Amino acid sequence: MRRLLSTKYSAGAFNTAMLLIRIVAGILMLQHGYEKLTHFNDTVSHMINFLGIGQRASTILVIFAEFFCSLLLIIGLFTRFACIPLIITMVVAMWKVHHNDYLGEEDISLYILSYVTLFLLGAGKVSVDSMISK
Repeated sequence: MRRLLSTKYSAGAFNTAMLLIRIVAGILMLQHGYEKLTHFNDTVSHMINFLGIGQRASTILVIFAEFFCSLLLIIGLFTRFACIPLIITMVVAMWKVHHNDYLGEEDISLYILSYVTLFLLGAGKVSVDSMISK
């Protein structure tokens, strides 16, 4: 019981938690990006024209974030940089598409929280980032 109430944690627990957050958030978002990538023309017709850059350019940026940045996140390569487009995409989705309904769209809020956490704390030891830094 004392261990369950403790606020101390080990480096192994921290790195395991970061690995789990990276893999789960990455795989879940990768599915969204893959769906948009494989149905590109349908996605373009439903995409918002954010900042006047056009629906096609907006779609390409969303696919880059949701698919390619998620791949980087899963393997732990350039994790902090990969989180930036993902955070921006999710904030725009919550703000413009879901009309700032952060309580009605729980998955968007959880994605934002996950990506901000990864941005602040990094990938952890079980990542390509960690291998590169050695």
